[in-house]
Amino acid sequence: MCLGAIYWSRIETIYFANTKVDAENIGFSDKFIYEELEKPMDKRSLPVVQMMRDEAMQAFKLWGDSAMRIDY
Repeated sequence: MCLGAIYWSRIETIYFANTKVDAENIGFSDKFIYEELEKPMDKRSLPVVQMMRDEAMQAFKLWGDSAMRIDY
């Protein structure tokens, strides 16, 4: 989600120091997250429940029709 927010905000440059390998070497690994994202939702460690899709689709439609909309 953090990476998604970075791209959606359209910042021009990402600056960073440590790599994911550096983080893994001190026990702060994102490997688990990447592995979870590759699994079907019903096989993930935490339950994933979709709800209120019709309402959410209405919000998307309103945004899609909005004059304030910004294309990504």
